[in-house]
Amino acid sequence: MSLPDLVVRAHRAWVGNAWRPAHVAVTDGRIAALDGPVPDTVPVVDLADDEVLLPGLVDSHVHVNEPGRTAWEGFASATRAAAAGGVTTLVDMPLNSIPPTTTVEALDAKRAATDGKLSVDVAFWGGAVPDNLGGLGPLHAAGVRGFKAFLAPSGVDEFGHLDDDQLEAALAEVAALGSVLIVHAEHPADLLGGGALGPHYADFLASRPPVSERHAIAGLIDAMRRTGARAHVLHLSDAGSLDLVRAARTEGLPLTVETCPHYLALRAQDVPAAATQFKCCPPIRDGTNQDLLWEAVLDGTVDAIVSDHSPSTADLKNADFGLSWGGIAGLQLGLSVVWTEARRRGVPLEALLPLLTTGPARVAGVAAGTLAVGAPAHLVAFAPDDERVIDVHTLEHRNPVSPYDGATVAGAVRTVWLHGDVVVSAGRVTGPGRGRVLLPETARA
Repeated sequence: MSLPDLVVRAHRAWVGNAWRPAHVAVTDGRIAALDGPVPDTVPVVDLADDEVLLPGLVDSHVHVNEPGRTAWEGFASATRAAAAGGVTTLVDMPLNSIPPTTTVEALDAKRAATDGKLSVDVAFWGGAVPDNLGGLGPLHAAGVRGFKAFLAPSGVDEFGHLDDDQLEAALAEVAALGSVLIVHAEHPADLLGGGALGPHYADFLASRPPVSERHAIAGLIDAMRRTGARAHVLHLSDAGSLDLVRAARTEGLPLTVETCPHYLALRAQDVPAAATQFKCCPPIRDGTNQDLLWEAVLDGTVDAIVSDHSPSTADLKNADFGLSWGGIAGLQLGLSVVWTEARRRGVPLEALLPLLTTGPARVAGVAAGTLAVGAPAHLVAFAPDDERVIDVHTLEHRNPVSPYDGATVAGAVRTVWLHGDVVVSAGRVTGPGRGRVLLPETARA
């Protein structure tokens, strides 16, 4: 038996949903052992006393935007930001790139655009839009993890939204493929405005009321009953929708749900005037709603906490909440932002870790997010009590726009190993590593 390439030793490692000491032996990019003696000839990394060892995080909701809108973000900058935040696997959304990932040709363009740029592993969602319904099979065979649909206008003309009949058709097609439909659940009949709203956040918040999420999710559940499809609710912001999700699961429907760091850490009442870096859809709601979201995180209703990293160039974040681009840039900061708020609430780190690792991995069907023999050697040395002030200009995101600029957060990602190679050292990304495009077994060669 060959010797390991490396051993990482930690007093506290997150193994099998519990903390324990571990000697993580890495051979050929995979975890070969978690215990046992370490031969004298094997390189050993001992974590510092204030560090814990985590599996690489999984973020199943990232808008990379390449090709086509690469000025907003791209594979090089996005995967560097992911690595710096402890995310070793991300799943790219089918918009806002041009073309959107609604054809096999567009998926091929995405894959080609990754060449030589990846600091983490990347998989892809496809899109379900009015123009490709009835023809999702080739994209499924080519390796997308599922299909994203909007029930209201997406914000970009090239990615159309589905009406009620089209939603049911998409669910039926996805069910036949054995895939999943991931849904931006806001109902257009409940949305107000559509033009300039001015600088006051309250006016934007009123334009996207909680009932829009409730109506969309209720309609999705009804269509799931008729089609037998699996579905996932994206970026849930309205805590009042959670009882619909709970009831659907009690009924036995295969429905999962995610929320995002910005809904768990930011509050509507704290958004300054004209601060459109806080704008996203669905919107950040008030503190009472946030408390209920945290209850759902802790009681198991929420399956995943993911970034919904949806950046843009700074000029698109103008002072009008109606006209500015709606998206939060937070890929690099999710772990620290959520952990900071959790710590303030007395929530232990271990309560969050499944929602940042195995939860999103299950949603997207990727083999990642665990410290286990045979798993990819994606490891993160994390210092939970190391505090810092966020300077948006030092982040790896392509554009220095973030609602977290100037915030004090706890938790520092110090070292990251991807397939056993160091891609982050002393908190700094070392350059493109062994990042791979992940293909399901059903994908064509």
